[in-house]
Amino acid sequence: MRIAGAAFVALLAAGCASHDLKNPGPAWPTSPSVIAHRGASALRPEHTLAAYRKAIEDGADSIEPDLVATRDGVLVARHENEISGTTNVAELAQFAARMASKTIDGVVVSGWFTEDFTLAELKLLRARERIPANRPANVKYDGQYTIPTLQEIIDLVDSESRARNKTIGLVPELKHPSYFKSIGLPLERRVVEVLAANGYRGRDAAVFIQSFETGNLKELRAMAGYRLVQLVSPSGAPHDAIEVGSGLTYADMITPEGLRAIARYADVVAPYKTIVIPRDAAGALGVPTRFVQDVRAAGLAIHVWTMRPENPFLPTGLRAAPADSPSQRGDAVSEIRAYLDAGVDAVFTDDPATGRTAIDAVRKH
Repeated sequence: MRIAGAAFVALLAAGCASHDLKNPGPAWPTSPSVIAHRGASALRPEHTLAAYRKAIEDGADSIEPDLVATRDGVLVARHENEISGTTNVAELAQFAARMASKTIDGVVVSGWFTEDFTLAELKLLRARERIPANRPANVKYDGQYTIPTLQEIIDLVDSESRARNKTIGLVPELKHPSYFKSIGLPLERRVVEVLAANGYRGRDAAVFIQSFETGNLKELRAMAGYRLVQLVSPSGAPHDAIEVGSGLTYADMITPEGLRAIARYADVVAPYKTIVIPRDAAGALGVPTRFVQDVRAAGLAIHVWTMRPENPFLPTGLRAAPADSPSQRGDAVSEIRAYLDAGVDAVFTDDPATGRTAIDAVRKH
């Protein structure tokens, strides 16, 4: 769908068939909150409607769809535009010739890519568990679910919000935005168009749009009033900064000066969790850094990623026996509690039930 000129501006201003649960106001969500990372991806294959539905059932305040584009310009939910690890595409003979090698954000990647398929063709594929060694129970769901569009995700959220009389937010991440722009499939206007057409109205909307790049967030700030999230890795640099040779790194961005710069175009900074609480030499949780205080001083909120329940992803002291098991689930609630105690506003988690338990326990005290 393409909207031009005055009609596009009118949609941004007024929305279309809006519903109050979609536009609860800038004070939403109550802090702290639970963001379902790719849905309840510890319990269902990631970025499927089943994963998002399970996340909502388990108490998520928001769900996170990673967005990429199809050949015909439709936004769909996949963690990467290369989909051989999350679908059965490699098994389908009719698509064998679509295998390709491409340079994505400076890295050569081989496989099958969403931008080489129409939506109708992608709908022939079926989702599968991305990390079966860590999540063997999810393998039983392989082949059951299709790749959802952003519109289908919005329809699910709308239905579940109405059924519960509760605002359920959307926290979409735009994946590889410079790459998609370079091939004529820019993500930014497409996501704004879909949100506006569904009645989401700027800062009042239950929406946070995320990116690891900076230029597209600045573009979005000028384009629409939705709240924006600057994602920050523990190393490296935004790819758009690399492309233009600005020298900006993520290390620069997490300094007090860097955070003040982020605050000029974004509302939230979302760091990898070790930036907030590092781990010691033994892999145990260390002492929180000053990062949360610096974030507050810059006038930003903070969302931290990603909490996962399986042993390999947990601090050593929170793993369950056998500690070397790749799939055994440990004490994810205590890890989340540590970050809540450090003062974060939201946690991304693959298991929203653990986030809900941790937050409810904090509120009781």
